Formats: sequence, structure tokens, C-alpha cells
Amino acid sequence: MVSKNIYFELVFRIISIAATAIAMAFFYFDTQYLVASILLILLIIQTYYLIQYVNHTNRKIAYFFEAIKNEDFTLRFPEKLSVKSLEELNHSLNMLNAMIQDIHLKKQSQEQYYQEVIKQANIGILTFNKKGHILFANPKIEELFNYKPLNHIKQLAQVDKSLYELFAGLKPFDRKLIKLTNEREKKQIAIKTTSINLNKEELLLVVAQDIHQELDEKETDSWVKLIRVLTHEIMNTITPITSISESILKYYKTDNGILPIEEINPGLLKNTVKGLEVIKDQGGDLMEFVQSYRSILSMPAPDKTIVKAQKLLEKVKVLMHQENQNSQVIFNVITNPEELELFIDEKQISQILINLIKNAFQSLESQKQLYTPEKPGIIRITAGISSQEKKYIEVWDNGAGIPTELIEEIFVPFFTTKNTGTGIGLSLSKQIMHLHGGTLKVHSIPNQETSFVLYF
Repeated sequence: MVSKNIYFELVFRIISIAATAIAMAFFYFDTQYLVASILLILLIIQTYYLIQYVNHTNRKIAYFFEAIKNEDFTLRFPEKLSVKSLEELNHSLNMLNAMIQDIHLKKQSQEQYYQEVIKQANIGILTFNKKGHILFANPKIEELFNYKPLNHIKQLAQVDKSLYELFAGLKPFDRKLIKLTNEREKKQIAIKTTSINLNKEELLLVVAQDIHQELDEKETDSWVKLIRVLTHEIMNTITPITSISESILKYYKTDNGILPIEEINPGLLKNTVKGLEVIKDQGGDLMEFVQSYRSILSMPAPDKTIVKAQKLLEKVKVLMHQENQNSQVIFNVITNPEELELFIDEKQISQILINLIKNAFQSLESQKQLYTPEKPGIIRITAGISSQEKKYIEVWDNGAGIPTELIEEIFVPFFTTKNTGTGIGLSLSKQIMHLHGGTLKVHSIPNQETSFVLYF
């Protein structure tokens, strides 16, 4: 409505000027110079007022936007004027000013709210620019680093030199773990980063959290699970040894002492030998069990080389050929992209894959009666790059799956649901992936599918 009124006002003034100019020209050529002179003066006056009108309108709009730019919302224009178009313009500018002020106040309120949330958050939050200047640091991160106020990352060198070096080398999407120790406490701080743009300036957002207590709890839980398994295995071995030893002692002990040699008959010796053989076998099992435990603790560091994923999977497939010959399982190998390369210890990763594939064959074998030519047992090994740009190898099967209640237990050393085996395969595999700087993840739906994924 305002723009129309201004438009009509401008059109009217321009038409008036044009009409005056035409009339002036008519009277000038008709030699009526007096009338033409009067019209010329009128034309000059009309043009002057048109310029004044346009300049006044432009200045008013310029003042308005300058006030908005400076966040000055006190500017008000008079709404009772003789010129209708200017009156309506002033009214509209005042309304727009009120709306912008309302939006500004709401924005301020939201900013205060979010700032308060960040201040009260139980995680440390910090942002700094490329020059190391800290633009924001909440109280929690100042508490974690025991330094206040934080203005520049160089100040972190006063807390711990390694902490400053870590921050100086941080890049977007980094994940780091640093240990800080002082006289009072020990902290293990997990750090995550991401890149943000603020006012055309690239900043690094850092989130820090002390996970020392959480790690302690998980470590304690792991020890409890391990001790439970160790106790179970050792007791299963020692109990028969103790029982047989007691039986043998009864053969040769009497109320008066030891049984005389002349009373020892061949049957008694035969039973003794059998008992000693059982003790020997049980002792051997216990030694094997202990040796398995040592193999976990003495895992060598990976000897990494660049390996073509396709070549690795084909090699593993050949190694598992005998297993596949004895079953009706479909064994597929997929690499996407075909030229995918991995920086790994080939022997160690092959060991993981063979163990996982053997487990898959056993899972399929346990329910082979359910498979048909139309719905066969399948093992699929896939190497590729995830949506998070991480290289991976997946071992998938449509076997019996893993019960939900056992998912958390399968990586505990010596835990097994099988009648044979030491139960260290998966825990050893996880240890190997840890040494590679990667992870081993499992997903399973009972009686449907199981997937183990090696992320590098």
C-alpha cells in the first residue's frame, strides 16, 4: 500500500512537470514569452520539490536502516503529516521497526538461554580461531583444565605442555584422549572437535569430558567378568584333579599309615595309573588355558603394510575352501571399490577373518536342517568404505545368530558357548583391532543374521 502511494505521488509530480514543460514550450513558440517565463519558474519549483520529496524519502529510509544496523530501536517517525504517502511510509517504518525489535529481543532471549545451558552443561565446551584465540569457554572446561580465565590456547601449556601441543595440532573431527594428573586427582579427558563458521570466520569447536570414572567402572566390570570366567574354568579343571587325588590317597593310606607294598595288587596299580593319566590330562588342559591367556597379553604390535583388500579376501576364501567343501554354504566375496587398499598386518587380520568365518560356518551348521536350495546358508565377506569414510571388512551370515543377553559377553576372554575351544578367538580379534587403531563391532538378530565389522 505504501509503495503504491509513493508510486502514485511520484507519477503525479512527474506528469505535472511534463505538462508544465509542454505548456511552456507551446507559449514560447507562440511568442507569449511572459507566460512561458512564468511556466519556466513553475517548472523549476516543481522539479525542486520533486527532488526534495525523493531525497526526504531516501534519507528517512537510510536513517531507518542505519538505526537497525546499530540496533537502535528507539527511532520513531511522525505519523500525522499533510502528505498522505509520507504518513503511510512513516507508519510502515515504525511497524517494521517494532517487528525487528521483537525478533531481536527473541533472538537475545534464545542466545541467553543457550548460553546458560552451555554454562551449566556437565561437559567442557570451547571454541578458538586459527590464531589460537579462545572466543568461548564454559565453566566446566575451565574446571577440567584448572585454569581460569581461558583466553588463548597457549595458556594450556601452564596446565600441561602436552595438553597445549594437543590443542595446537587439533583438526576438525579429531578424537583424542589425554591424561592429566595433579596432586589431588587423575583425569582422563576425551576430546572431540568439529568445525563451525561464525561471521565468515572458521572456528574449531572442542568438546571435552572427563571419562576417568566411566573407564574405571568399565574396567572393574571387565575384571569381574574375566574373574568369573577364570574361576569357572580353573574350578572345572581342579575339581576332578582334587577328587582323583583323594581317591588315589585312599588306595594307599590306612589307619596305621601307608599301605604295605606287598598288599598293592595289579588292579590297584591299574586304577592309580588311570587316575594319574586323568590328572595329567587335566593339568595339560589347565596349562593350555594359561597359555591362551598369555597369548592375549603378549600380542605383538602389528607389522603394517599396504594390502589390496580384494587379494586379502580371495586368499582367505582359498584358506577356508576345505571348510566350505564339507557344507552346502554359499560363500561370497565382495570388494567395493575393487582397488581398495588397507594399511594392516595381513597375518593378524587374516587370523581375525578366519576365526569369524569358522564361527559363521559353525553357526550355519547348527541349523543346517532349516536350509533349502531356495533358501541356502550364506556367508558374505565385504570390504568397502562406510558413509563415515572409514574402511571396513564385514563378515555376514544368516545363521543362528547370537542371543541378545550374550552380546555383551562374547568379547570377554575365555567366554564360550561351545563344547570345544578356549573362548579367546573374539577377545583376541578385538585386541588385534585395538592395536591397529580400529574397532570390531557386532550386530546380530537371533535366528536371522549376524554381522561382524572390522573398522580401520
